Amino acid sequence: PAAGAQGAMAAGGRLPPHSPSGLVLQTVEMHTGGEPLRIIPRLEAAEEAAAGGLSLLSLRREVAATQDHVRRALVHEPRGHAGMYGAVVVCGGAAAAGAHLAALFLHGAGYSAMCGHAVLALGRFALDYGLVATPSRPETAVRLRCPCGPVTAFVPWDGRCSGNPVRFHSVPAFAAATDLSIDVPGQGRVVVDIGYGGTFYAFLSAQQLGLDVCSSKTRDLVSAASAVTEAVKEQFKLHHPESEDLAFLYGTILTDGKDAFSEEPTTNICVFADEQVDRSPTGSGVTARIALQYHKGLIQLNQSRTFRSSTTGSLFTGKAVQATKFGDYKAVIVEVSGEAFYTGTATFTVEEEDPLKYGFSFK
Repeated sequence: PAAGAQGAMAAGGRLPPHSPSGLVLQTVEMHTGGEPLRIIPRLEAAEEAAAGGLSLLSLRREVAATQDHVRRALVHEPRGHAGMYGAVVVCGGAAAAGAHLAALFLHGAGYSAMCGHAVLALGRFALDYGLVATPSRPETAVRLRCPCGPVTAFVPWDGRCSGNPVRFHSVPAFAAATDLSIDVPGQGRVVVDIGYGGTFYAFLSAQQLGLDVCSSKTRDLVSAASAVTEAVKEQFKLHHPESEDLAFLYGTILTDGKDAFSEEPTTNICVFADEQVDRSPTGSGVTARIALQYHKGLIQLNQSRTFRSSTTGSLFTGKAVQATKFGDYKAVIVEVSGEAFYTGTATFTVEEEDPLKYGFSFK
């Protein structure tokens, strides 16, 4: 087969499929700290809906209702995997008004409101794919609209291509609840904090669950974190100052308990959506964790902390750079920094007669 393929290429032919009978999806592949990002640079239906005046939150609902086969095809097997993550880029219309691009975030179970690892990657993508008309050296500000609100990425630019590290400034982040007692079936009572960093997370030390975030089996950490997520959903009502669409618990982040300021990295694992494990330290999670630490007086403005992923060992840094208000909450703008890398580009085809054409998932 290899020789045949080489022959076809040498003769100027194209490799199959020659005439795809269905959808053709082109992607740019990246990762940030090991967490994948499959970028869809353009989705016709999303651009048309945005041109028709849909806001980004409304567009998120519309894409979920009418284009969910695209998410399933690209995120689920056989084209994706249980840890795959994606982003649809929208450049025009109401969704991206006043920004270089808007983004819809895709995961195995649906659509998120914010994704820090994706923002870091999309900052580089925006420069390299010409979405910013006149990039500036040595760093360019890239304005993104996310479902949770506007964020700005700051991307190194040498006049030719983007570089690392990338940093972003978050939407206002805040402590939604601290020292909340929750009854977790099979675990008993635990004490959690709930922080918002563009989406809501529950935080607790793995030690409360009889686990060690650095040495316990990932399967055990995932099961315990998922049990906490379900318990918090049942026992605590979240409130978002701007939209009830954003008032949902995205996941649980188990930590090593090292919340007080230190020069040493603090390790955590983020389990979100339907038991999906973040390979990175989690950008929106770092944002929420910094907001909680600031709220508790454990760090000051502009004190930088390093966060390590227990899954890959990759590092993000985070710091609160500005105090602000968000509805009734005292909030902070958090800066998160990390490294994003390209891994390739892809053209995916969907053949109409394929019974598994829109993917499948199992645990």
